[in-house]
Amino acid sequence: MPTIRPNDGALGASVTDIDLSRPMSAADFATILRALGRHGVLCFPNQLLEPAALRDFSLRFGSIQTSLTGKFQDPNIPEVGILSNIVENGEPIGLGDAGQDWHTDMSYRDTMGFVNVLNAHKVPRRDGRVLGNTIFANMHAAYDELDPGLKARLANATATHDFNKFWDMMVKRGNGRAPLTPEQRAKRPPSVHPVFLTHPITGRKVLYCNPGYAVRINELDEAESDRVLAALFEHQLQPRFLHTHVWTEGDLLIWDNIGTLHNAIPDYGPNEHRLMKRCQVMADKVFQTDFIQQALAA
Repeated sequence: MPTIRPNDGALGASVTDIDLSRPMSAADFATILRALGRHGVLCFPNQLLEPAALRDFSLRFGSIQTSLTGKFQDPNIPEVGILSNIVENGEPIGLGDAGQDWHTDMSYRDTMGFVNVLNAHKVPRRDGRVLGNTIFANMHAAYDELDPGLKARLANATATHDFNKFWDMMVKRGNGRAPLTPEQRAKRPPSVHPVFLTHPITGRKVLYCNPGYAVRINELDEAESDRVLAALFEHQLQPRFLHTHVWTEGDLLIWDNIGTLHNAIPDYGPNEHRLMKRCQVMADKVFQTDFIQQALAA
């Protein structure tokens, strides 16, 4: 049975006494799913998985989104993406700027993201200090601590989320991303989600509105929407809601995109190598009552 050790602070837990390279039992999956809802971010140390095992573990949570561009994925297991600043023979082997600002993965999809699974193969260091940390924000706590008047005002509000907002921002930074073609943009049309979601595992409300993709609160005029979005973004990134994960080679990190935001810190240089392998899992199962009831009943 997996052992769950909660972190001190806003969120997160470590999970030991399980080998993720092997199929999980129903009971182990139930333990992990409950812990994911409760803690938001789970770290499994010393779990360096082969691409097929990483894919198979991730598929327990839902379907996997593959790359829009068809680049930077495992040649044999396309569900596994590669995040890296390593250049070989003059070509990058992975996406070098992934996650480098506050966002929630796949909120721009009608079927939103559920979990990200990230496996650390190389972690950059300088003078013995780990670089490339990932910071997470707790959206259960952000909702709980939101001003009651704003909660009431936005109780039935929706927000539009647009993939192009984040992508265009990264293009402007000049990190090597090319502008999307019209065909690629058409494959990622904007989506609309409630500003406050009921989390499918905890049954509690979360603030589901992130700086990376949210562009408009639809029930407000544009100026008021901009003002309220700025207030929400400032609120949800308060230090009391944050947790920083300091990476170690072999860490397998899984986080809940419904209940958290995240930001990868690009504080390392081109010769300080970082290599992560990733699966992005969609929420095509977790909102199904039968899936949750069966998974948690084990």
